[in-house]
Amino acid sequence: MEEESKDMMVLGAIKNGVKKFDKIQRAAQIDSEELNSILEKLERRELITVEEKKGWLGKKIEIKTTEKGSKEVEERIHELQGKWDQMSMIYKSGDKQKLKQYMDDNKSILPMMIFFGVMDMIMFSMMFSMMGMMMTDYVPAESIPDGAGEADGGGSDGGGSDGGGSDGGGFDFDVGF
Repeated sequence: MEEESKDMMVLGAIKNGVKKFDKIQRAAQIDSEELNSILEKLERRELITVEEKKGWLGKKIEIKTTEKGSKEVEERIHELQGKWDQMSMIYKSGDKQKLKQYMDDNKSILPMMIFFGVMDMIMFSMMFSMMGMMMTDYVPAESIPDGAGEADGGGSDGGGSDGGGSDGGGFDFDVGF
């Protein structure tokens, strides 16, 4: 995944209220050394502030976005939405070659689209199905939400499917048939 993508995902997690190092690390799915480097970079660019507070159990560090950082995230999400809309239009036109080329040209931003929830995961998996490819050819498996990718041959257990579209709520029992 491209370095700039990771920076934006970390900044986006912070903007969405994730203030602690370990929680940011889990949200962005990156190791602590790399996260530390990204946070230093974001702080130098004045996109975040790091505040030390005194708590009951010693000092507590909170990370927040600055106004400049919040605007940066909003602009990036707007850009991503435009690229997703373009990709959707190409898919709807049925031009497999053009869609593949567009996805190849924008491969580095696909994980960001998933992270920020810009794309429709069902349509995204149908795009791969149309091209006869797997989602993991373009996006790391750990970046793909559970339940997505079933249309491209990944993630399906071969039974008990309700056709997708699950919101993640309710119960899912595998009775072994």
